[in-house]
Amino acid sequence: MPTVHFTRHLESFFPGLGTQEVPGESVAEVLGVLNVRYPGLAAYILDEHGALRKHVNVFVDESMVHDRMRLSDAVGPGTRIHVLQALSGG
Repeated sequence: MPTVHFTRHLESFFPGLGTQEVPGESVAEVLGVLNVRYPGLAAYILDEHGALRKHVNVFVDESMVHDRMRLSDAVGPGTRIHVLQALSGG
């Protein structure tokens, strides 16, 4: 199963989120499972069309996700997924 890592910012809104193994064969499937485990999580990561929000980056192993619209990037056992939210402001 892929392992998903999150920024501490998201962990503050979803206690227990932390790093965890999640079943799925694509980034979309993995995020879907996580949204069931942590209702509302997807709203922080995805826009109303299911695409990644502008301020969110997802990395699959060492590469930024290629399909920001459908999140169809393949994942499998041993894949590391990092969900990062950019922080902005003055």
